[in-house]
Order: sequence, then structure tokens, then C-alpha cells
Amino acid sequence: QVQLVESGGGLVQFGGSLRLSCAASGSIVTINAMSWHRQAPGKRRELVAVITSGGSTNYADSVKGRFAISRDNAKKTVYLQMNSLKPEDTAVYYCQLAGPKLYWGQGTQVTVAS
Repeated sequence: QVQLVESGGGLVQFGGSLRLSCAASGSIVTINAMSWHRQAPGKRRELVAVITSGGSTNYADSVKGRFAISRDNAKKTVYLQMNSLKPEDTAVYYCQLAGPKLYWGQGTQVTVAS
């Protein structure tokens, strides 16, 4: 059983910063990639950022230059540093682990006030 626990969400002002964390635990044999996704009310869930086991990263165009994904393999933790936040970044942010199967965290709310 694999569990992902996210933390770090909250309310922040326009232009502020937040750092999300996602810690993985359980029977993890292989991690191919870890990623962050978000879902705003009434919208589909979208990929925000991904980091592969080799350290390659990719970002949604809407967050390039503002967000940075990183990981600590020893801690099995992935981070999302979010800077210059905008109201349109408001969403529930989910962590995903891609291994033999896909695993999701429970989500953490990020609200950016204008």
C-alpha cells in the first residue's frame, strides 16, 4: 500500500509564495516520476509540473518561470515551490506518483487572494 501525504497549502496574497510537499510511504519499489496536478472549481484536473527519476522536469506553460518542482529521493518527497502566485492558481493541488501504478494524494487547497 502506497500513501501520499501533501502539505503546505493555504491562503496567500497575490504575488506571494507557497511551498507544497508530498511525502510518499509504503511499499514503493519503483518511482518513474512524481508530479503535481491541480483542479480548480468547475475545471478539469491539469498537470502542473513533473519530475522524472532522472531529474528531468517539465511544466505547464501557465506556471513556467514561477513554479519549481524538486525531489528528495532519500525522503521520497517531492516539492513544488510556487512564486508570484496569481488568483488563477487557486485550486486543489494533488501529488501523483507514477510507478507500476499511479497513486494520488488527497489534495491540498491553495487559495490566492487578489
